[in-house]
Amino acid sequence: MKKIVDDFRVVPSGVDETKIGERNPVEFALEAAVLKALDVGGHYPDSLVIAADTIVCLGDMIIGKPRDRRDARRILEALSGTRHRVITAVALFKKDEGKLRSGYEESFVRFRKLDGSAIDAYLNTGDPLDKAGSYAIQEVNDAFVESLEGDYDNVVGLPVRLVRGFLEQFLAGEEYD
Repeated sequence: MKKIVDDFRVVPSGVDETKIGERNPVEFALEAAVLKALDVGGHYPDSLVIAADTIVCLGDMIIGKPRDRRDARRILEALSGTRHRVITAVALFKKDEGKLRSGYEESFVRFRKLDGSAIDAYLNTGDPLDKAGSYAIQEVNDAFVESLEGDYDNVVGLPVRLVRGFLEQFLAGEEYD
């Protein structure tokens, strides 16, 4: 966010993503981002809310955050040697003006074939436990990532270019679908 605006506050939403029934990865991420924006916007109606949701997908299977270390290992083993998608949906909402804008960015990451010791070393950092797909690209970088197609910031968790463009349009009052 600091790449986009100087002054902001982080407010967690009360949205329980496990209650979202959508199975299409893009639609799931969009619904989660919109629900988060509406939830926080309901508490701060005169504020512009920027909400996001990042998911990792292997094929059409949505991979969320791991439940525990064992689940993180299972996820990293499943991603080993594969090309997977990272989708971040973003929603901008200003309740008192009745304005909502949403969209998404999609990137593709190819993991190297990971051995057990590389996975163990990463699991020992504790980082995977609160990350979609059980990894943070800025932490694993070359050790895990063979290639990246798309926006690096999207894989980190917030597609800066997309959010900046949405914010400019939103503040300028431009019409959009």
